Amino acid sequence: MTTETNGTGTAGGGAPAVLVVQHEEDAGPGLVGEHLARAGLRLDVRRAWEGEPLPETLGGHAGLLVLGGSVNCEEDGAAPWLPRVRTLAREAVAGEVPLLGICLGGQIVAHALGGSVARRAQGPEVGAVPLRRLPAAAGDPVLGGVPEGAPAAQWHWDEVDRLPAGAVPLLGGDDCPYQAFRVGSSGWAVQFHPEAGADTVADWAAGDAGQLRTAGVDAGEAVASVRAAEPELRAVWGAVSEAWGAVVRARAGVRGV
Repeated sequence: MTTETNGTGTAGGGAPAVLVVQHEEDAGPGLVGEHLARAGLRLDVRRAWEGEPLPETLGGHAGLLVLGGSVNCEEDGAAPWLPRVRTLAREAVAGEVPLLGICLGGQIVAHALGGSVARRAQGPEVGAVPLRRLPAAAGDPVLGGVPEGAPAAQWHWDEVDRLPAGAVPLLGGDDCPYQAFRVGSSGWAVQFHPEAGADTVADWAAGDAGQLRTAGVDAGEAVASVRAAEPELRAVWGAVSEAWGAVVRARAGVRGV
């Protein structure tokens, strides 16, 4: 769905508008989008792979949400909208517009700001994986409430291997050091999928079955781990989504819900 903004960070009906960049059909805003809508935000979803144009600038958007996808963050030939996404990410950080990058979206943020992304030598990280809080997580307005050992749904073959200058790591993992980081005053990037539940992960497993077999990964086990953790996933990442939504609303000058 696409909505129009009026130049003040709001869209039709007066709700603050979040620009959502979607890279492919099966990687929509999901649970994150549900919680943002509950928080009174309007999602301006651009289906980039279908040719829906991205704006030249963020304009009246009060936030920027960049979703996941299967392309590499530098595959501009396969995904010709990526240069525009990098420009928007840099604009968001420079202008203190709340930004959230998820998986590929987080990798785009890192790459756009001078970090780097590499293929995982150990193969894909998939399924529900526990995270570790890093010292800077304490007091973070979005990720500060994530408990030690909280599970996160993972589905990635690439990962950030070098953070941009000035980025603050917030969450890590035993097999992936940069699971979440903050850039500037109001930009966040995560390697995992807070938007995905077990049904979504099952769809990804079916689509990636050949690659998973080649990598020696048990797709059924990965899906089962997410399904078992789903109640906690919904609770933890729903709260995080609402916390990011509160940052967007505050930036737009909106009080309450």
